[in-house]
Amino acid sequence: MAAATPAAAATPQVTCTSQQPELAKKLKKDIAAALKNRKGTIAVGLHDKATKTTCTLRGTTAFDSASVVKVTVLATLLWDAKKSDRYLTTRESDLATAMITKSDNNATSTLWRQLGATKVKKFLAAAKMTKTVPGSGGYWGLTRVNVTDEQKLLALITGKNAVLSDNARAYILKLMGKVVRDQRWGTPAGAPSGTAIHVKNGWLPRATHGWRVHSIGAFKGRGHDYTISVLTHGNSSMQYGVDTIQKVSRAIHKDLTPLTQAPTRFTPTDTPKEATVPAPR
Repeated sequence: MAAATPAAAATPQVTCTSQQPELAKKLKKDIAAALKNRKGTIAVGLHDKATKTTCTLRGTTAFDSASVVKVTVLATLLWDAKKSDRYLTTRESDLATAMITKSDNNATSTLWRQLGATKVKKFLAAAKMTKTVPGSGGYWGLTRVNVTDEQKLLALITGKNAVLSDNARAYILKLMGKVVRDQRWGTPAGAPSGTAIHVKNGWLPRATHGWRVHSIGAFKGRGHDYTISVLTHGNSSMQYGVDTIQKVSRAIHKDLTPLTQAPTRFTPTDTPKEATVPAPR
């Protein structure tokens, strides 16, 4: 029996900390439950500013980025433009819009070539995304990413900082808020109505590790301001990965913004309109 202990201990566990200990406990339990029996390798990152809640699972595990790197490409473009004290050109703006809202690969390749690996690496250094490694040979989709660095990126986009200007942050959020309808799956699943949703997803099949399916999102509403990153590989299909991400995302949204949310002894004056969790988009 003793021999089984190290193997069990080696399985990564969800860790959560919060100003509200009961919330941390609930999130830890519900994220683990959502991922029970799900196949593949799954990494999760959550941070809510309102309650100073952070949850992490496999924070340092590396994944091929697929299209989630497109947010990093846009952030690099804006960071570089700020250094030259210039606005994006109409061409750059058009490419950026196609890259984020439609996940256009050609637009991404054009911007990736324009920036070059050197500028991308300089942005990553400025952003302290120390474990993100740009894909070589123009293969931006093979950039190595992890949940810790993706959460750092989302923190830069959603809060005032010296790396990205307020205008740059607003621009990135605007485009992430306009992603085409059929790409709004993933972390938005289960977000209550009235919540501002900003998302970017990625999906890529390869001979090793099956499908990579990822989703990063920023959410604001119901007194919360939070970011979620879910990275996965080893999925048998794209849909399987989407389902995994949406299971954990629903658990997180439900715990952070329960429909019956009520501070101590507070009774709502009227019944909330969001009687059911909306279907994922």
